[in-house]
Amino acid sequence: MAELKSQTPSETLDVLGRVCPYPLVLTKKQLEKMGSGGILKIICDAPASAEDSIPRYAEKQGYDIEVVKLEDKGYWEIFIQKK
Repeated sequence: MAELKSQTPSETLDVLGRVCPYPLVLTKKQLEKMGSGGILKIICDAPASAEDSIPRYAEKQGYDIEVVKLEDKGYWEIFIQKK
């Protein structure tokens, strides 16, 4: 399967400036609205959300996830494909 980041996301969720638990809560809500196979791109600058809570949630749900840290921009792009 191609990398998630190289595919066009179905939805983009910008949670820059939000701290836990809001990025995870907003991610869950967005994924609930999406159909199976859709890809959600999350733009997040909260380390705890990007490196822990969101990936852990996605893995528990059985979703494919790819986390890309953009050092030069100071945030992460998280790609989740709903199964």
